Amino acid sequence: MKRNGILNRHLAGAVAELGHGDGVLVCDAGMPIPDGPRVVDLAFRAGVPAFAEVLEGLLAELVVEGATAATEVREANQEASELLDGHFPALDLVSHERLKELSAGARLVVRTGEARPYANVLLRCGVFF
Repeated sequence: MKRNGILNRHLAGAVAELGHGDGVLVCDAGMPIPDGPRVVDLAFRAGVPAFAEVLEGLLAELVVEGATAATEVREANQEASELLDGHFPALDLVSHERLKELSAGARLVVRTGEARPYANVLLRCGVFF
């Protein structure tokens, strides 16, 4: 058994398969899930697990070279907006509709139980060297 880090076997395995340039969508419970990407659904109840908690756990294990979120997060979800700005100073912002289109190209979708709007980010994996 793993000592720490991501303990969910499905998520840990999916993270281990990611490579440079792969997309990972971390999304709230309401984000439409596109056909195609592998999905790890962590949603249990409204708000559980929270977007911030899942994002923090993933960022502890992934090298991320870029991130994209919906412009709408700025007005609709100040907490998520501040969290994303704190982690990604060069955060790309696109319309929510465009983010949904881009998510179709993700390799992995991680669905949280987050129930606040626009708590979604598309991460682009980097390399550790």
